[in-house]
Amino acid sequence: MFSLRQLQYLVTVVDEGSFTRAAEALHVTQPALSHQIRALERAAGAPLLERLPRAVGLTPAGRAMLPHARAALSDASRAESAVRQAADLSAGELRLATVYSVSIGVLPATLRTWSRRYPGIDVRLFEHRHADELAEAMTVGQADLAIGPPPSGWTGPVHRLGTEEFVVAVPADDPLAVRGAAEVELAALRDRRWVHYGPDNGLADILDRACHDAGFRPRTAVRTEQTASAPTLAAAGLGPALFPANLVPDGYEGHILRPVPAVTRVLAAYSRTRLDGLSGAFLAVLVENASGLLAAPGTGPA
Repeated sequence: MFSLRQLQYLVTVVDEGSFTRAAEALHVTQPALSHQIRALERAAGAPLLERLPRAVGLTPAGRAMLPHARAALSDASRAESAVRQAADLSAGELRLATVYSVSIGVLPATLRTWSRRYPGIDVRLFEHRHADELAEAMTVGQADLAIGPPPSGWTGPVHRLGTEEFVVAVPADDPLAVRGAAEVELAALRDRRWVHYGPDNGLADILDRACHDAGFRPRTAVRTEQTASAPTLAAAGLGPALFPANLVPDGYEGHILRPVPAVTRVLAAYSRTRLDGLSGAFLAVLVENASGLLAAPGTGPA
């Protein structure tokens, strides 16, 4: 097996035309250079250089190897440059994984700030239906950083971002909306048919659990696979919907109520290992932008 150092020594000998000048250019002793060239020839299984009276020439095997040696050194140089660019945030790719509701609620503002601040860094976003699915994807190395509910028993770094509050939406002509109610006990909605979520959507579990805690099981008017559809379906009168407050669209035509008691979930950013410079920079931007969408860690409703 050839090493990059051996290939560099071969190319330098050819370019300099002698072992003496190549050793000077490489800042090594001539015996050390000769030793590495011999090791390269043994690995190649054939002589690569022909030692002439006043110069060094290439054997047929050497002529065959030289362009590949140059290409390998060029690729290594580009790889080194790419690492440097990623380290100084001038180029590279960041892979993020999250759940659907976070990708349309918390993340857009962060991604906008990131793209303006670091235009040379591409973002690859992987979206998942459920927090468990997200954690499984992170376990097998899908992304550099995950943003979502923190998984229990996670052994890697976890940075708590804050508490996300949920709201209930009803149409503008709903009796609760007409009298201007700002809050509602979920038990008061036990006889309603709800806008629910597909069984694989993590928000389905949150709605079922909240209603269970209020003493009933929600009846379903419609199930949607698309988290963003729930506010629209609720405003259309199909039934109340429960979703994160940061998903309420501008100019929303429905009426928003805060459930009593509050329905919340913790969001976090987590990774398998210690964050590198690129992931750490994104986390800083995420914390900066999420502060306006989430209650600070430890300060949200219980």
